Amino acid sequence: MMIRTNKHKKINLSFIIYTILFSVALSGCGLYNKYEQNTPTPSDAFGTDESIKVGNGETSIAEMSWREFFTDPELQQLIEQVLANNTDLNSARIAVEKSEAALHAAKMAYLPSLYFSPQGTLAKFDDNPWSKTYDLPLQLSMDVDVFGSITNKKRAAKAVLLQAQMQQEAVRANLISTTAQQYFMLQVLDRQLDILTQTDSLWNESLETEKALWENGKAYSTAVNQMEASYLNVKTQIADTRRNIRSVENAICSLLAISPQHINRQKWGNSILHHADAQGDADQKMFDTKYLNIGVPAMMLENRPDIRMANHAMEEAFYNTQAARAAFFPNITLTGVAGWTNSAGGMVIDPGKLLLSFVGQLTQPIFARGKINANYKISKLTEEDLQKKYVQTVINAGNQVNEAMADCLTAREKHGYFHRQVEVLYDAYSGTHELMDNGKASYLEVLTAQESLLNAQLSEAMNMYDAAQAVIGLYIALGGGTK
Repeated sequence: MMIRTNKHKKINLSFIIYTILFSVALSGCGLYNKYEQNTPTPSDAFGTDESIKVGNGETSIAEMSWREFFTDPELQQLIEQVLANNTDLNSARIAVEKSEAALHAAKMAYLPSLYFSPQGTLAKFDDNPWSKTYDLPLQLSMDVDVFGSITNKKRAAKAVLLQAQMQQEAVRANLISTTAQQYFMLQVLDRQLDILTQTDSLWNESLETEKALWENGKAYSTAVNQMEASYLNVKTQIADTRRNIRSVENAICSLLAISPQHINRQKWGNSILHHADAQGDADQKMFDTKYLNIGVPAMMLENRPDIRMANHAMEEAFYNTQAARAAFFPNITLTGVAGWTNSAGGMVIDPGKLLLSFVGQLTQPIFARGKINANYKISKLTEEDLQKKYVQTVINAGNQVNEAMADCLTAREKHGYFHRQVEVLYDAYSGTHELMDNGKASYLEVLTAQESLLNAQLSEAMNMYDAAQAVIGLYIALGGGTK
């Protein structure tokens, strides 16, 4: 009896040693390796144009929270309501919670499964009495993660969760950007409506003056008709602008998931995009590139949700490949049964006796019709595809930063031109109108002057919106709006 015990201990000791050595060898094969991001990306993601690197420094405007960046209290309240009510953001939140549940299930795969499956049988053979048998077992089953299959699936599930979280951040940033752009569009349309309303009053005066000249025989009816046609054109632009305001308000209401209604807002210029050190007039401060620090490309990689999501997609693919490799190795399953039964083989005993059983099973794939090898190749190809997509995502992000910064520079340059153009054309309009009142200028000269002034005023207002849109686009392109 003693000899058997020693022999049994010797076998167990050998088994433990071999298991440890085998596990060390497996770790060397890389089945338990963790993902490391080593995909090279362009160092000049923002481009090589020196003019685009205005304000480049160690810090970036993307580090500012959206509440710091957008200082208008009405806009801040609007963004908060959108983030609280928006349907797309709610769907992204639900996707995160689903991924969290999947990750929890992947972690629970380490634990054994336990089932209670009672069974009873009532049988009768010929004239023999009824035979009553029963089993009251607790069945336990456990997969032993010797080759890393469960671990890699758990890590892949975590990467999926991280992707869902990044998608949620991306939706959040997009909503902030869209809400701000729509809000500034409302402000610009209000400004254009003010310009058109003032023009309507001025042109009405010109029309009345031309009518008086016609009644006194100092002008032709064609001049009155031309003046009235231009005046009516302003009326149609007022109607179109009011309709555009309604459309933008409806678009914001859609983001808020509410029925159409008026959107509260301040006038243009009361609150601007935040540049603490900016000087100059309120309009130019909004898009003065001297104060738009874009930072370095490496910061963009850390801030942008789409780049981080692409990285986590590569991480998921890496662990899926590891799990596909583990499928080439044996699958070890431990099962056990404990319970009561009155069926012992072909003999029925009463009362029942305690039943205990324990089984270890090893399944080594030999021929699976090429499925295991195909899955591994597919996983490797997916990794390669996602690596290229990651690099393309970085390139696209740098392109967006380059485009936004170029738009800011262009808007800043055009702002001075438009401002001066409005001043010159206003002087021209005032002088021409005065000459017409004195009979020294034709109605055509007045028409040309007033239409040129109106177009310049409307273009100046729209350039301000383009500038605001460019700054917002730059903020989001650098990874802002996630805080």
